[in-house]
Amino acid sequence: MVEVPVKMYVQTLAKNAKKTAGPFSQLPNKVRSQALLAMIDKLSDCKQLIIEANRQDLEAVSKELEPGAYRQALDRIRVTEENIDSMMQDLQGLHDQPDPLGEITRLWCTSEGMQVSRVRVPLGVLAVISDMGPSITVQSFAICLKTGNVCIFRGGTEWFHTNVFVSQALREAAEEVGVPSGALTFVDRSEPEAALELVRLTKWVDAVIPRGKGGLRKGIMDQARVPVIGYDGGVSHMYIDEAADIPLGQTLAVNAKIQDSTASNSVDTVLIHKNVARHLLPGLLRRCLEEFKVEIRGCPKTVSMMGIMEMSGHLGIKEANDQDWGQKHQSMVMSIKIVKDLDEALEHIAQAGPGHTASIVTRDYDAAMRFTREVAASAVLVNASTRVHSGEQFELGAQIGMNVTPFHARGPLTLNTLTSEKYVVFGAGHLQHPHPVPQAYEDAMMMSPRF
Repeated sequence: MVEVPVKMYVQTLAKNAKKTAGPFSQLPNKVRSQALLAMIDKLSDCKQLIIEANRQDLEAVSKELEPGAYRQALDRIRVTEENIDSMMQDLQGLHDQPDPLGEITRLWCTSEGMQVSRVRVPLGVLAVISDMGPSITVQSFAICLKTGNVCIFRGGTEWFHTNVFVSQALREAAEEVGVPSGALTFVDRSEPEAALELVRLTKWVDAVIPRGKGGLRKGIMDQARVPVIGYDGGVSHMYIDEAADIPLGQTLAVNAKIQDSTASNSVDTVLIHKNVARHLLPGLLRRCLEEFKVEIRGCPKTVSMMGIMEMSGHLGIKEANDQDWGQKHQSMVMSIKIVKDLDEALEHIAQAGPGHTASIVTRDYDAAMRFTREVAASAVLVNASTRVHSGEQFELGAQIGMNVTPFHARGPLTLNTLTSEKYVVFGAGHLQHPHPVPQAYEDAMMMSPRF
């Protein structure tokens, strides 16, 4: 059987998805809620089949990798029953959240008596492109279902067989309770061209959300012709002020880097006021280097302070270059710079933009307020780890990604930010004056009490 060319295959999926968008947006909340519950039951029933599909992905890992890298690859790709249980919990959490569609966010009457409201509606057709595993597949389908958005999902190729099975199971469960076919679409072609074609289809795709590493984000930003609303690039900073509580500063910096170093909001650069550097750095570096094996890239002042530690055999110390200050690491690498004051810290953050997340550690109210006003980032925190920048931590519910651009909605892409708002207006024959009518009718119109 001749395989359909990638371009034609993706275009056909997108056309069908666009046709489904209208009927899907009108689907009652009751049906969408039933679909989420049906998905939970389906995952529960198919646990062993999902693990079996995942075994095919594990067998596809190259045996030519060195032993350590091979084990890491297996650990990263493996899906367990506990992972599936976590996916089911995520679905249940989404089911329990309020329905965002139809919410009236503002309602008022004009002086002329018109009733004007702003009402939440779906965005349309969302292309979610990921290099990650089936948990993102489940999350993407579920959040789009909850918000009435058609989802075209393209997952990580390392989990190809797992994603194919999981997506098919979710689609079957949703369609059995009345979700239109095509509302949840999976791109089951692993070629890179499939993703690139998808982000160029301005006629059928309304927005794209990248979920993954820097290379994926850059490729989509370079190639996309449709709006990218989930770009989560940008450097994450933490500034430890001279008025900081030193143990708190050390703890927050460690958490911001170590809790999940691959996360987009893990801290990339820590700026430290010169007046606290000698007290704070030894403890921070000892924890990072000895306990967690973080590679430190420091400014000349930092390296000189670390000289004794470097002589003792810590190889994770190197002098930072100009590129390091604008680098988003998403790995066990962290840059450290000693600054003379808050002004220099703010200047550094501005130059290294665009900002993802920025945090200040201080007991000085004025410094904290100035930091929140002047730093340009999708979230600015005071005395908190950059890792708390998320929909769940902000108690906004599950998120499908993070957006750091100033357009549409900054920060976590949660249920509300995956909707748009339209105006709904109730009038009583309201016109824009002067009304264009022939002179012969003007006197008759003026006799009407409405005019």
